[in-house]
Amino acid sequence: MRILVVGAGATGGYFGARLVQAGRDVTFLVRPRRADRMAERGLRVTGLGERTVLRPRVIGVEDIDGPYDLVLLAVKATGLDQAVADVARAVGPDTLIVPFLNGLRHIDTLAARFGDGALLGGVAKVATALDAQGDIVRLADAQDLRYGARRGTAPARLAEVHRVLSDAGFPTGLSADIDTEMWSKWIFIASVGAVTCLMRGSVGEVVAVPGGAEFAGAVVEECASVAAAAGHPAPDPALRQTLASVTQEGSPLTSSLYRDVTQGFSAEVEQVFGDLVRRADEFGIAVPLLGLATTHLRVHQNRVEGTRVG
Repeated sequence: MRILVVGAGATGGYFGARLVQAGRDVTFLVRPRRADRMAERGLRVTGLGERTVLRPRVIGVEDIDGPYDLVLLAVKATGLDQAVADVARAVGPDTLIVPFLNGLRHIDTLAARFGDGALLGGVAKVATALDAQGDIVRLADAQDLRYGARRGTAPARLAEVHRVLSDAGFPTGLSADIDTEMWSKWIFIASVGAVTCLMRGSVGEVVAVPGGAEFAGAVVEECASVAAAAGHPAPDPALRQTLASVTQEGSPLTSSLYRDVTQGFSAEVEQVFGDLVRRADEFGIAVPLLGLATTHLRVHQNRVEGTRVG
C-alpha cells in the first residue's frame, strides 16, 4: 500500500519513521518550513538512547501525483482545515484515512469532506515531543496505534490496513470498538490537560498539596460523565488507568497541552475542551472544572493569537 503521512511532527513523524524503517512505502506530506528542516537534518528520532536519522520521501502539496491507498493524518487539530485542503488530491475512491487527532470534532470535518466510507477511527499513544531543532524526542517508552471501523461503517481493505501497519516496530491493534477507544483517550487527554494546565504543574506537584488528588479525581469524573452520556462509557480498566495517572504521587507527568501553554504556543483548546463542554451542555451535565479549564485556556489562546497578529 502507498502510505501518505500528513504531518511529520512528534506523532506522525515518529510512527512514519518506524514504518519507513520497516520497509513500508511511505511518503510524508509536510509544509515548506518542515520540508526545509527535514532536507537539512533528515527525520531524526532521539531519546531513550536512540539516535535514528532517516531520509524519507518528502513532498509538498504541489507534488501530489494522485491518490494514495492509506492516509495517516497526524496534525494538530488546529491545523485540520489546512490539512484537509492539502490532502484532497491524494484521496481517491479507494483511499482510507486514519486520523490520529485529539478529541472527536475532526471526525465530523473529515466525514463531511471525504465521506464516512473513507474514514476509520484511530488512537495514537506515544510520548514524544519536537525539540528546537525539529527532532523527535522520545520522552518515555510509550508507542501504540489502534484503529478500526467506526460504528455504522464497513470500510473495505481494513484487513490490509492492519497488515501494513503491523510488525513495524510498535504495537498495533484492530479495534472492534474504536469509537469508545477514542472517547477513552479523550477522557485521558482532557483530564491530564485540565489538571496540569489549571494548576500549572506536574501531576506529582498537584497531588502533593492538600486537595490536589481530590481535584484531579473530580476532573476525571466530569470527563467520564460526558462520555457515558454520549453512549461510550469508558471501560473500567481505562478509567482506572486515567485516574491513577492523574493522582500518582511524585509523577512528573504533564501533557502536550501544558507544554504548549507554558511555552507560549497555540493550544488545542476548542478541540479538547470546548467541544467536550459543548456536548456536556447538550446532555444537561454540569462540568464546572472543565468549564473553568476551557475559559482559562481560551484566555491563553487569545493571548497567543493577539501576539501573532501583532
